[in-house]
Order: sequence, then C-alpha cells, then structure tokens
Amino acid sequence: MNNDVKNPDELMAKVLGTDSSSGRSRRRTRLLIAAAVVVVGLVVVGLVWLRRNEEKVTYVTTDVTRGNMTVAISATGNLAPINQVDVGSEVSGLLVSVNVDDNDKVAKGQVLAQIDLSKLNDQVAQSMAALTSAEANLAQTQATVAESRANMARLNEVLKLSDGKVPAKTEIDAAEANLQRAIAEEASAKGTVENARAAVSVNQTNIKKATITSPVDGVVLERKVEPGQTIQASFSAPVLFTIAENLAQMKLEVDVDEADVGEVRDGQAATFTVDAYPNRTYHATVQRVRLGSTITSGIVSYQAVLTFNNDDLSLRPGMTGNAQITTLERENVILVPTAAFRWSPPVSAGVPSNGSVLNSLMPRRPGQDQKKVAGDASTTGTQQTVWVLRDGKPAALSVMVGASNGRQAEVTSGNLEPGTKVITETATAVK
Repeated sequence: MNNDVKNPDELMAKVLGTDSSSGRSRRRTRLLIAAAVVVVGLVVVGLVWLRRNEEKVTYVTTDVTRGNMTVAISATGNLAPINQVDVGSEVSGLLVSVNVDDNDKVAKGQVLAQIDLSKLNDQVAQSMAALTSAEANLAQTQATVAESRANMARLNEVLKLSDGKVPAKTEIDAAEANLQRAIAEEASAKGTVENARAAVSVNQTNIKKATITSPVDGVVLERKVEPGQTIQASFSAPVLFTIAENLAQMKLEVDVDEADVGEVRDGQAATFTVDAYPNRTYHATVQRVRLGSTITSGIVSYQAVLTFNNDDLSLRPGMTGNAQITTLERENVILVPTAAFRWSPPVSAGVPSNGSVLNSLMPRRPGQDQKKVAGDASTTGTQQTVWVLRDGKPAALSVMVGASNGRQAEVTSGNLEPGTKVITETATAVK
C-alpha cells in the first residue's frame, strides 16, 4: 500500500476518478435546481389562487336616478341685530341713577341714566355772568362810538363855517382815528358777546346731555355702568349701554371662502342651525356680500350678510350659526353618485383602468372645496368615465358631467339612463 494516501476519502476519490471539489459543485447544482422548482411551484400556486380569486370578484352598484339636485356651500358666523346702538355720554360727571338693566325693553327718548347736574349748573351760571359782562362792555363801546361820531360831526361843521380855517388838520385826523378805534372796540365787544352766548348754549346743552336717553326702540343687551360711577368723557365717549333696535329682525354674518365667493349672490336662499337648537332649521336670505376681504392665518375670506326673521325671539345675538347657502338648483336631471367617477376596475379584473383612481388620489391645494375633489365631477362640461356591469364584467361608459354637490353629479349627455347600475366599489369575495 502506498503510504502517501492517508485519507480513505482521497483513496475513494482517486479510485472513482473524482476529487472532493467537483463533488461539492454537483451538490450546489442540485440545490439550485430544487430551489428553482420550489419557486416555480409557488408561482403556479399563486397564479391559480389569483385566477380563482378573480372569478369571485363582485361589485357594489348604485342606480342612476332622475331628480332634483341642490348645490350649497357651507359657512360659519355669528348672529347679530340688524341695528345695534352703543349709547354713551359726551359729558363727564357722577352717575346718580341708572334706570334700566339688561334685557329691559326701552322706548325712544326713555331716560336710561342721569348724571349729577350740580357742576353743570354752576358752569351755566358762570357762562351767564360772562355774557352779562360782555353785553355791558358792548354797551360801553357803542356809547364811545356815538360820542366819537358826534365829535367828528362838530369838527366838520366848524371846518365848514370857518371856510377851512379851523380846526387844524391834525385835530380832525385825531378825531377820525378816535372814531375808528371806537368802531373796532365795538366790533370786538360784539364778538365777545357772541362767544359768551355760545358758552351759555354749550353748558345748557351739556345739562340736557347729562340725561342719558334711548335713541331707538329696542332691548338693552348690556348695561356697563352702575349708580355712583364717575364718567370721564374727556377724550372719548364711554359706552354706557348697548341696545338692539329690533331682535325680531336679525342678521347672520358668515365668512365665505375665496374659492366659493364667486358663487354667492345677493338674494340667494340659505338655511342655518345653531347649537342651542340642533334639530331646528332657520331660513335666511343673502342680503349682500362685502367686497372687503379678511385674511386669517393666510386664508382669505369674504363676509356675507344673511337676514332672517326671529319673530319668536328664540335666537340671541352672538350665537354661532352654521349656514348652507344654496348656490345652484337643478330640476329633473340625471344624477350619478360621485363615487362612480372615482372607481376604476382592479388589475385582476382584466379591464384597462381609466385612471379615475389616480385622479382621485392626486393631492389638492389647501382649502379646495370638498365637492370639487369628489371625482373631479363638479366642473360643468367635463368628460368623465363611469363603469357599468355587462355580462358580469365592468364596461366603460363616457359621459359629460355638469354640476355636483359632492354626493351626486349631474350628467348632461351620454348613453346613461335612469335605472342603470353604475359601479361604485369592489366588494370582497366570500369563499
């Protein structure tokens, strides 16, 4: 035996004409072939499963209908009286009495509060005394004017009788100057009298204004003062009472998004609800849409004023109203649910997709109205595709779409009749 061969495996490899490295290579090859067979088997099983699953696909359908459609936009705001008046005071002083309270009904001219008149009466007396003094001074200046005129007349008569020899020219000039000064002093005295009379009138008016009266018939919404309080009206008129003229006629001021403001018009009908009466709907009318805009956190909105009747006085100023403004009404039209425009057949159904799902998943700009997102079916005159069932398979049908309210869309043309079933979603198959 050859002593160089120490390992029985090496001896066997030499006898068989192979070595250990070639054996390992064949084992790897067999493993790769087995793995490939397993993968192919899994693919075949998956295809069989998909085929069986495909045969079990069912669809949820909705009938096309004919009827009326209303398009409305949502807006939120607060209730307010049509005419609300803040009653203030133009004079300062101590409030000696307050005659009304919150919720009290008041009539035009009714006394609401009274300011102490002591100081104001003193001011009237002072101004009257100043007027008397001014009138006395005016009388003196008028007497001086009369005296100066008489003196000037005598000098002119002497000058005429003396044939211009006497008096001297300087004497005549001095007399003329005295007369002019007297006339000027008289005019100044007249101005002083008028100023004193105006002061008397102002102080007398202040006495009248010290009695605070209601400018309108209405209801006191808020009383902001108490008896004994001192009113300071030096720089601005402080508000003492807030009065609503007529709570039976009120308004709702709502903020309309800039994307919707183009659809809102004066005279459009609207409805709204308030949290205090969630099961009650109130009717209103758009009175006007203000041109000025309001920007809040980068969002532009425009204020619309809605007027309504509040005959039962159930609504109060300041309540939050959630309004629906009717911008469009369609009668006797073909209606399709907007979900039908967003649906497209799954890949397993073997029908080419029309891309509606991709369109519905495209990102929208912030603030875009929901009804404009729903299947892009809100733009008048756009062409869309709906799917109907024919022999159990989805079939595409092209239609022209009009207005939409977010739930339903108007179909203006296309071979789509009421009663046709359109696919809105794919149902999960039950084995």
